[in-house]
Amino acid sequence: MLTLRRHDARLTLSPLGAEMRSWRAAGREWLWPGDARWWARSAPVLFPIVGWARDGVIRHGAHSYPMGVHGFAAARRFRLAGQGESWARLVLEDDAESRAAFPFAFRLGVEYRLSARGVAVALRIANPGVEALPYAVGLHPGFLWDPAAEGHAALFSREEVPEVPVIAPGGLFSARRRAVPLRERRLPLSGALLAEEALCFLNLRSRVLRFANAGRGMIEMRLWNFPHLALWSPAGAPFLCLEAWTGHGDPEGFTGKLADKPSMRWLPPGGRAWHRVAFRLHPAGPGLPAG
Repeated sequence: MLTLRRHDARLTLSPLGAEMRSWRAAGREWLWPGDARWWARSAPVLFPIVGWARDGVIRHGAHSYPMGVHGFAAARRFRLAGQGESWARLVLEDDAESRAAFPFAFRLGVEYRLSARGVAVALRIANPGVEALPYAVGLHPGFLWDPAAEGHAALFSREEVPEVPVIAPGGLFSARRRAVPLRERRLPLSGALLAEEALCFLNLRSRVLRFANAGRGMIEMRLWNFPHLALWSPAGAPFLCLEAWTGHGDPEGFTGKLADKPSMRWLPPGGRAWHRVAFRLHPAGPGLPAG
């Protein structure tokens, strides 16, 4: 484990998956510590896909390759490429094991920077290969909450469509949509609302979301180069995930190749891309974010 420090804040990282495992600030813990009874993860990095691939495979050329939900980065050990007192950079590169599931050259860098009341996460993808690199990337942190408490809400910085896709069996995205109680940029959150399935806001207009966590304060989430947002909490779970995605699961009935998979990005040989999320703690309050 790696521990970053800034004033009274502490951020603990695991080289396995380059994952945040603990974030202590303002006198308390904010991250779910991981427990297999609910969810063994805390804040996995998602790569090279986001969501489910139909039948657990991706197709490229004449071949099919096994691919689990959200890809394989969370199960791979990253190399520490640099570290200071309040920052660390971890890197994952392709190898024989990764190419058995994803036949592309890549370099994925994850950099964490800790401040007294915030954590900034930058994801950098590079293509050192000779063919185009398809990818999707995401962050999946779970924050502690009491699902039975009243007063939880997601506060969006812009008006959003008050409906989300219905998730079909196997995590696939259907063409059907369901309404959510989003009014004037405020979405009340409860265990009941999230019990059925994740709330996935595709092509989000807001660049800022505030999670008003009843009794614990407010977590602000700022997005750069992430078009999608998901809110997820299994029924009764003591955590809520605020997920930033560039891609999403396969559509229901999808049988195409990776080149046809919706929301994938492609880097040319020698190309680079970056994505960033910043989390910041705020005192509890009803104010809506701007941006």
